[in-house]
Amino acid sequence: MDIQRIRYEVTQAQNKFVLVEAHPTIDGNVFVKAALQTSMGNAFFAEIRFSNYPSQMPSVYITKPEVLKGTGHQYDAGNICYLHPNMWNPGRHDLTFVLMRTSKWLNKYEVWRVKHVWPGAEVKH
Repeated sequence: MDIQRIRYEVTQAQNKFVLVEAHPTIDGNVFVKAALQTSMGNAFFAEIRFSNYPSQMPSVYITKPEVLKGTGHQYDAGNICYLHPNMWNPGRHDLTFVLMRTSKWLNKYEVWRVKHVWPGAEVKH
């Protein structure tokens, strides 16, 4: 895990998003908490966990309010599928990108809650 890169990316993300905070883990690593608001005005809190970052894309969990299961865009561990893992590019993607994709996922989630259909293109995996 590249903590220096994460620290830099947190600073960059704070320029685009109102609430982004880095927090230490018990094992000496770091995770990020962020508050995101959808176009419907609903606030969600996300936790971004970094494992083998930046080589591996971060895992994103929506912690509040709890999201319903069954969207087809969540993993068994509860993290959301904001990007197909094969599309992750550590040279191009960063925390701001992850937060933007998470925001997009949350807006689609709100459509899914009303229409029971996930809007947009899907990549099976």
